[in-house]
Amino acid sequence: MEDLPGIVITGASGRMGQMLINTVVDSDKAKLVGAVEREGHAWVGQDVGVAMGGAALGVTVTDKPLEAFAKAQAVIDFTAPAATIEFSKLAAQARAVHVIGTTGMTDDEIAQLEPASYHAVIVRAGNMSLGVNLLTQLTKKVAAALDEDFDIEVIEAHHHHKVDAPSGTALMLGEAAAEGRGVNLADVRDSGRDGITGARKRGDIGFTAIRGGDIVGEHDVLFAAAGERIVLRHLATDRAIFARGALKAALWGQDKMPGQYDMVDVLGL
Repeated sequence: MEDLPGIVITGASGRMGQMLINTVVDSDKAKLVGAVEREGHAWVGQDVGVAMGGAALGVTVTDKPLEAFAKAQAVIDFTAPAATIEFSKLAAQARAVHVIGTTGMTDDEIAQLEPASYHAVIVRAGNMSLGVNLLTQLTKKVAAALDEDFDIEVIEAHHHHKVDAPSGTALMLGEAAAEGRGVNLADVRDSGRDGITGARKRGDIGFTAIRGGDIVGEHDVLFAAAGERIVLRHLATDRAIFARGALKAALWGQDKMPGQYDMVDVLGL
């Protein structure tokens, strides 16, 4: 157990935070060495297992991330963009692998991760599941094979608590489609349609976001032309797939050179 990589989970009290904690605790390939929450949170100072309503795990929730990161070989982070940027600096100081599942990051925010990647491994992905990353590769290949007679729409559905739209996964799929077509997504993105929008522009990549209930995650990539449609689909029914993927990324990054990676690298796709 002593030789296993130590993992810190940020945003410990969140749904993904708790799922990640359980995944690490249940793993025989890593050990939980830290749990981080924001300053003033009710969990700070408590054993994280007790705070989650279970047995003590011997890990106290802290609001001092650098102290926690210094004891770890990896940090798994599904929080918010501003927090993730700060965590990237601290993880780099600790030379810990920083696995980022945070979504809703702008291009400017993503660019702010680059300095940390000079000193530590960063693995960032809009989605950590094997199936979604396979879907991403398929989307790129299909988009490359079809011309602009096929309209591309990315349709995603999530639970009603999700705060960003389109989802990080939807944008990842849109980027893959744009790459397949040899264009920049920013130049062809079409989202948030409402009212009299006019006809759909040829070559655009559209996005639709559905929010409701407890939907874990559903993503369709629709290629629609006159007389035929192709639909690539991924349905997630268990949030644990994201936690397992994140842990896989944390372990994969242990012997890698500093830099920025994604799940395509982790999965060898």
